[in-house]
Amino acid sequence: MPSLSRLSVLGASALLLLLAACGTVPDDGTVAVEAEAVPPGVLKINTSPEQNRIRAAKVEAIAAEVPAAIRDKGEFLIGTSTFEPPLSFVADDNVTPIGVEEDIASLVADVLGLKLRIEATSWENLFLAVRSGKYAAGFSNITVTEERKDIYDFATYRLDQLAWEVPKDSTITSIAKPADVAGLSVAVGSGTNQEKILLGWDKQNQAAGLKPVRIQYYKQAADTYLALKSGRIQAYFGPNPTSAYHAAVSGDTKIVGTFSGAGPTLQGLIAAMTQKGNGLAKPIADALNALIKDGTYGKVLARWGLSNEAVPESLINPPGLPREQ
Repeated sequence: MPSLSRLSVLGASALLLLLAACGTVPDDGTVAVEAEAVPPGVLKINTSPEQNRIRAAKVEAIAAEVPAAIRDKGEFLIGTSTFEPPLSFVADDNVTPIGVEEDIASLVADVLGLKLRIEATSWENLFLAVRSGKYAAGFSNITVTEERKDIYDFATYRLDQLAWEVPKDSTITSIAKPADVAGLSVAVGSGTNQEKILLGWDKQNQAAGLKPVRIQYYKQAADTYLALKSGRIQAYFGPNPTSAYHAAVSGDTKIVGTFSGAGPTLQGLIAAMTQKGNGLAKPIADALNALIKDGTYGKVLARWGLSNEAVPESLINPPGLPREQ
């Protein structure tokens, strides 16, 4: 199963709202629309199967690190689980996997001098296929955990973040600590990691004599955003990727704070997952660090509205979410 923060997914109606802008695709990979349809500052997304991805050059020294069996085959077969934009989802043809996960994998393949091949699969099969060696790597918003490190190797490439989203015209400018949400009406997904964190904050607030949080639950993202727009709630606490993407694409909301998906004592990290001990994690990490250094990595995150999840460097098997007791 994915981390709990991923369980708050976009409903079909919300997805349609996010992807409503469409048009011809220019060379820069953005969608051409009428000027009045997309206000200044609103992110324009290409959801066609022809992604015109940002590309990178092969780095011979790093490519030479790739295990011979993979290097000789010349192919970088990666698995992903398509679930929601901007992470990994299907293009307008309802077939082609696109998103930030595919873009990052494409850059890594370029640096390694390999031809990228993407296979969409279920979350459960993704782990089985990487473990068996069928997939060279998994790129699917996979959080590093101590339990997973027993079986897989990891090369990190994004922060695992939760986000506080409020209306664009809200007077709330920052949410960083429990006292900041005292007395607010907040939507959160039931049974998620963010709900656990919010309930903990509310408990602290009430113990300190502050007003309780008025917690609201909605099954569909579209209902959450309608409540946010109408003023029935003042903030939404959810997964950063979907919130940051929604804020960038809709122009209706803004992010006023982020919080580690691993909780207050550890920064969660998203990583490429490889078969344990097959020697591929290091060249992937080296490729990512080269992309971070030359700025290509940052351009891809910006393309999907996820600049606030950038990491300063790719790490191999860093501390992960602790084992469940």
